[in-house]
Amino acid sequence: MKFIDIAKIYVRSGNGGKGCSSMRREKYVEFGGPDGGDGGKGGDIYFMGDASLTTLMDLRLHPHQVAKNGMPGQSKQKFGKKGNDLIIRVPLGTIISDHETGHVYLEILKEEKRLLLKGGLGGLGNIHFKTSTNQAPRYAQPGLPGEELTLKLELKLLADVGLVGFPNAGKSTFISSISNARPKVADYPFTTLIPNLGVVAVASHQSFVVADIPGIIKDAHLGTGLGHQFLRHIQRTSVLALLIDISSMAEKKPMETYEILLNELKNHSVDLQAKKRVVLLTKTDAIESGLNIDRLIEEFRDLNEEVFPISSVSNKGLKKTVTRLFEIIRREKTKSACDK
Repeated sequence: MKFIDIAKIYVRSGNGGKGCSSMRREKYVEFGGPDGGDGGKGGDIYFMGDASLTTLMDLRLHPHQVAKNGMPGQSKQKFGKKGNDLIIRVPLGTIISDHETGHVYLEILKEEKRLLLKGGLGGLGNIHFKTSTNQAPRYAQPGLPGEELTLKLELKLLADVGLVGFPNAGKSTFISSISNARPKVADYPFTTLIPNLGVVAVASHQSFVVADIPGIIKDAHLGTGLGHQFLRHIQRTSVLALLIDISSMAEKKPMETYEILLNELKNHSVDLQAKKRVVLLTKTDAIESGLNIDRLIEEFRDLNEEVFPISSVSNKGLKKTVTRLFEIIRREKTKSACDK
């Protein structure tokens, strides 16, 4: 299924059914009086998080979402049937906002049902308008209209770790080595065209989720390349992992790559640059000749960066890296819970 992370949709709750204007007519009942029932309430609009969904494709294809109207009231004081509610299922991490103003109505982070629009109330039947001076009212209320909105839906994937790096930095190989994700791996730029999620199992039946986004290149924040479109998907992560290729095939020197990645994160969002991060020096099985890896590690540590040399092909350093990432995730989540 194609990955779609932004959609524009129109939603409308159901209209209330009109009340009934009816007079009781039965044999041997000379003055039956009014007996019109009330109209039914219109259906409500709900949004519900669904962990099995990973794209907004269905809503992109079906942008008009309308709940059922309430049925009109009937004679003999019969109430109209309530209109069926409409439950719109979206992936976890979906932000629902007004398309024009940007006002955020809902943020769907759990598998729960959230009310957005209420259906219109049904109109009262003429039985409610009988008075001592008006024994046979012919008036019944119309139902109230439902509410309507044009919405922007934006998906920001929920992950604990976000992988950031140049194309060919080894992100896809890394995520496939530590998790259940099976992204396409090849030796050419932009192998990753959409974000990939992988679940990493750790000790004691615990796990965390890693997100691999398309490669970041210089001036990505200006629209160059693919990664800028998907940086939103690492905004909710607890930690970023900057993958830097130190092999003989690397496009740039490690420190130059590091500075470019930090600059692109900062230009996209100051919050991204401020996130807790680690640096992963990848492809150590094919290290560039003449590169002093110990000195490089010290250079990064002088910049207060945590550094892990790894090889996803030989699994070198992966266990240590996964353990440390899990420790950071637990600490950051505890800190976030305390701040709240």
